[in-house]
Amino acid sequence: MRMELPKDAVRILEAGYAAPHRIYEVCGVAATTLTGTWLAFCLAQTKLHVWWLPCALVLGMAGADLVSGIVHWGFDTWGTLETPVVGRLVIRAFRQHHLDPRAMLAHDFIETNGHNFMLAITLTGSGLWLVDAHAFIALTLLTMAFFVAVTSQIHKWAHMEQPPGIVRWLQRARLVLPRDHHDQHHLAPYLQNYCITVGWLDGLLRKTRAFGHVERLVTWMTGVRPRRHDPRHG
Repeated sequence: MRMELPKDAVRILEAGYAAPHRIYEVCGVAATTLTGTWLAFCLAQTKLHVWWLPCALVLGMAGADLVSGIVHWGFDTWGTLETPVVGRLVIRAFRQHHLDPRAMLAHDFIETNGHNFMLAITLTGSGLWLVDAHAFIALTLLTMAFFVAVTSQIHKWAHMEQPPGIVRWLQRARLVLPRDHHDQHHLAPYLQNYCITVGWLDGLLRKTRAFGHVERLVTWMTGVRPRRHDPRHG
């Protein structure tokens, strides 16, 4: 479902992607790639049994899915373009995506993934700190870092009419975010399926009403109403 777009708003939001933002994203891709490669090399030197890899992979994917859901819900629900630091850095992209979900299909690899790569460096850095004493935790952090880094790419595939064949297979296997699952997020009232890595945790978050409970708590404590600046909610 595609909304009628206030074209000036979309253009203004797109123009907010400036050169400093691009440099920040390039640095994020480079830094996380380097630290992740270094962490993988360090893990290869440990005596961690290869059979721990599937367990670390599942935990890493689930962890990335949870992070994607919390971050997505947070920036969908709170803040404006004028919010310090994150307003123009992150919230701008979420607001643009609300108005034109398919605009991201024109973004290149850096613009699509750069911010998530920068976020993932916290995981690769933590893994490097833990690798000697807790190799399994470090391996889990590495797999989680990978899926956090590529979450926006997975999200982009979920908006494509015809993603690559291998991606369609992964979507059908629920190993990356399926398109039909994510489509529900873009239908009114826009309050479900925030997880955009694999979508595994959406059912649990929906059944427990976790985000709704937090929203009511925040409103009770601060008086701030959720989504008051989201154009989809008037």
